[in-house]
Amino acid sequence: QVQLVESGGGLVQAGGSLRLSCACSARTFTAYGMAWFRQAPGKEREFVAVISRDGASAIYTDTVKGRFTISRDNAKNTAYLQLNSLKPEDTAVYYCAASLVEELITERNRYPYWGQGTQVTVSS
Repeated sequence: QVQLVESGGGLVQAGGSLRLSCACSARTFTAYGMAWFRQAPGKEREFVAVISRDGASAIYTDTVKGRFTISRDNAKNTAYLQLNSLKPEDTAVYYCAASLVEELITERNRYPYWGQGTQVTVSS
């Protein structure tokens, strides 16, 4: 059973930054593509970013391109999401997800492993 634990959320003013972390319990972390999703109140959970097993490739949703950066440290079994130039509309619970599928996937129903989420609140 793979466990994912997110951390790093908080309250920040618009224009500020946060760094989210996702610690993974898998023995073979490099077998998993890692992604971040978010869910704002009253909205569906949406894709934010995904990174390949080796960290060489990534995909972002258009609304965060140029502001957010996904990365991973395979030696530490941890994925990260750097959030810069935050906007109030970025306010959401951010979830880490993992999948054994080799290609980069953006559909949430293809991720079997999820963390409990971390709250990001951006004030105007």
